[in-house]
Amino acid sequence: MGVPAFFRWLSRKYPSIIVNSVEEKPKECNGIKIPVDTSKPNPNEVEFDNLYLDMNGIIHPCTHPEDKPAPKNEDEMMVAIFEYIDRLFNIVRPRRLLYMAIDGVAPRAKMNQQRSRRFRASKEGVEGAEEKQRIRQEILAKGGFLPPEEVKERFDSNCITPGTEFMDNLAKCLRYYIADRLNNDPGWKNLTVILSDASAPGEGEHKIMDYIRRQRAQPNHDPNTHHCLCGADADLIMLGLATHEPNFTIIREEFKPNKPKPCGLCNQFGHEVKDCQGLPREKQGEHDQFADCPPGSEQEFIFIRLSVLREYLEKELTMASLPFTFDIERSVDDWVFMCFFVGNDFLPHLPSLEIREGAIDRLVGIYKNVVHKTGGYLTESGYVNLQRVQMIMLAVGEVEDSIFKKRKDDEENFRRRQKEKRKRMKRDQPSFIPGGQFSPQALGRGNRSSPQAISNPRQTAYEMRMQDKQNSTPSSSPNTSFTSDGTPSPAGGIKRKAEDSDSEPEPEDNIRLWESGWKQRYYKNKFDVDVSDEKFRRKVVQSYVEGLCWVLRYYYQGCASWKWYYPFHYAPFASDFEGIADLPSDFEKGTKPFRPLEQLMGVFPAASGNFLPPTWRKLMTDPESSIIDFYPEDFAIDLNGKKFAWQGVALLPFVDERRLRAALEEVYPDLSPDENRRNSLGGDIMFVGKHHLLCDFVLELYKSSSTEPMDIPAELCHGIQGKLTLNENAVLPDQTVESPVPLLRDLTQNSAISINFKDPQFQEDFVFKAVVLPGAKKPAPVLKPGDWEKTNNNGRPWRPQLGFNRDRRPVHLDQSAFRTLGHAMSRERGQSGSGVYSNAAPLGAYQGNQYRPLLGGQPQIPKLLSNLRPQESWRGPTPLFQQPPQRYERNSGAAPLISWNRMLQSQGAAFQQNQYQGLGGPMNYPHRPDDRMDRGRQGYGPGRPYPLPPPSGRYNWN
Repeated sequence: MGVPAFFRWLSRKYPSIIVNSVEEKPKECNGIKIPVDTSKPNPNEVEFDNLYLDMNGIIHPCTHPEDKPAPKNEDEMMVAIFEYIDRLFNIVRPRRLLYMAIDGVAPRAKMNQQRSRRFRASKEGVEGAEEKQRIRQEILAKGGFLPPEEVKERFDSNCITPGTEFMDNLAKCLRYYIADRLNNDPGWKNLTVILSDASAPGEGEHKIMDYIRRQRAQPNHDPNTHHCLCGADADLIMLGLATHEPNFTIIREEFKPNKPKPCGLCNQFGHEVKDCQGLPREKQGEHDQFADCPPGSEQEFIFIRLSVLREYLEKELTMASLPFTFDIERSVDDWVFMCFFVGNDFLPHLPSLEIREGAIDRLVGIYKNVVHKTGGYLTESGYVNLQRVQMIMLAVGEVEDSIFKKRKDDEENFRRRQKEKRKRMKRDQPSFIPGGQFSPQALGRGNRSSPQAISNPRQTAYEMRMQDKQNSTPSSSPNTSFTSDGTPSPAGGIKRKAEDSDSEPEPEDNIRLWESGWKQRYYKNKFDVDVSDEKFRRKVVQSYVEGLCWVLRYYYQGCASWKWYYPFHYAPFASDFEGIADLPSDFEKGTKPFRPLEQLMGVFPAASGNFLPPTWRKLMTDPESSIIDFYPEDFAIDLNGKKFAWQGVALLPFVDERRLRAALEEVYPDLSPDENRRNSLGGDIMFVGKHHLLCDFVLELYKSSSTEPMDIPAELCHGIQGKLTLNENAVLPDQTVESPVPLLRDLTQNSAISINFKDPQFQEDFVFKAVVLPGAKKPAPVLKPGDWEKTNNNGRPWRPQLGFNRDRRPVHLDQSAFRTLGHAMSRERGQSGSGVYSNAAPLGAYQGNQYRPLLGGQPQIPKLLSNLRPQESWRGPTPLFQQPPQRYERNSGAAPLISWNRMLQSQGAAFQQNQYQGLGGPMNYPHRPDDRMDRGRQGYGPGRPYPLPPPSGRYNWN
């Protein structure tokens, strides 16, 4: 959700909602990775039933990461996504359901924001590439050193949109991944998996919420189901609270500010592109083994416990002497509604409400003061009482003027403190810093280069003294005059340069909200109308009120209208919310979503037109096109009182749906059969393995060839209900599942099965009640008196607990134990075997109670590991992207060498030659057929020569 700093504010105000995850890492023995058994109890000491993945939060960091070099091609991206899901599964370990939801076609209200994001991304990408090229040429002209520029097509992240070939290929890869896991991972043995790919309309998180709402309305639903939702968007917290499920947890990556990022030119850490000097890369480690590794640690995950957040909100929202019965569930719904005023993906935030200025606290305070007059709650099951909302808004409007003046005072005070800080740092900086081999070296784990021995210290000391004499100025003499603030005055009256000024240029602000007449200036500059135009102001307020009703309905009931959107770039003032009680809040029924290619035309800039059919693309660039005005080559960004461009408002024209559809009617006949398929709307697919109770039922449906939708027997599927229909391209037992990734081999011994799944259907006017279900058990209270304070632990800063067991006793090592570890473990341990993108993941090769060698003739793993698996053996084909990690030299062109291959080499070259004789290809590994190498994929450079795994299996269920 578009609420900048919301999670930071929430985690600081309610710190006990955060729990650090406990992640069990795979172990390694004799070069073989022993995978984590996810069928064992969760090390976080909590068992989750359902895991929901908002896949777009996984796809983006895996395809264009910010903290490491990007994948070289599409195949590496798919492998990275597989590994990311594996890691999440290892942490959460769901026992009933895994639901993967990719963003499909979004409602029109969301498309405006998507359009703004994609136009920005395209513009920034082009400008960034031009800036990099300019700096590269300047550095090379000065004799600097830069690695050769990689010849590869720039990955356009705009392709992560429904309807593109990339998203179509991703769906195929995920179907392959799910089938592989159901065949080979014991943790997936009894799991139901639902995949909602980009062809199913709706945003990923809202498809998940729609599934939960519809299952909650079924008689067989377990009200004590423990849900876990993965995603980094702030609106997931609101959506989780809106379900009113007592056990709801969110897992997300821990946010670490100022994470190091590699320079886009030299790939070194510690500076940005604009500061790159083209210096040679320093040796990282004794053998340069840390060349491509960022200095930071692996990204960790945290849990957000919504049950604890409900405890906080219950204490904060409880009000005495109410004229009506207090209901915490209704109060939580009102709190969620009030959060919409500080911003979301569908509406701009009100000018007077900023999350960083405590806007939500101010709204809660006004809400508690006014609720005695309102006579009831603001919302009920997703429907808004506008008369009561008007009272809240007008109360905010009364203090708008003071809010704007205080904001200006705070900004000036902040600038003054920053100016004093810069002067103080300039005054206190050391007069001399030794350089060369005597230069200071950073301590800690971030500095992985070993210190070099000092050579010829006398000569170096002499050179430094001479340099210091040359650089000395009269300002450092005892007779130097000083200014009033204690800084030396420039000698000889040298004029100070503009870039040395302590004042930073501020963006021009024509509105001046802190001065009288701010409303007149705001409407004139933002809407180009006079403030006295009551009719226009009424129209803006009416549209905003409609938006509030639409957003709340979207969160609690589903999409009220696929066509509605807010038709302005800016919001009205709170003081304008007069007479809104009588405004209509109904929406047109029976609306349908856009088709995928139609949405691409509505959100893509012309620079991303290569993802569209040629004749459709021409509508974006042809000057004679009837919709050419939808695709400006350049556009203005209004900072709107902010400092950075990404915080501003992109002033793009709104797409007229009727004009767009009329223009597309002429080019629809040009679509190929494959493009028509990608332009159609699809649905969800359910997968189960052969040990699942539903497997035989689904198999009988395929044998009967029934075309009628069949109800799921709730007793066979953990209470899940819905309709099943046969899938034309189903995964079926005893049929080969072809791999869409050339790096990975086909599944020739498949036992999983897939079928189309549809949620239970209800009447369009059905209302899902926002209540706690009967039979739900309230979780035990977690908060203690000390948790209500901002700091605890004797005044020291609060730190999240580890795992869900508050009584867990941490284990401590004394000094002697740390010294022993320091002598016994080299600092390279755990680093030398991990590549940036490996075709490996935590899982490895379980071989039952007796660990067999990967290939005949290899050494056995010690007997002491035999008790890591139960007596019942699990054997089967090794997942092809679950190999041990690899290391390789950048730009070397050599094929990577993985751990089991190193073991093969230790047995002698003759064994390898006999084993792989006649297979051909680099490293003598078998190749995939050439006619399938590029099936349904876009080119992002040649694929990397990944080796194939050994032919031995991992599990055996026979």
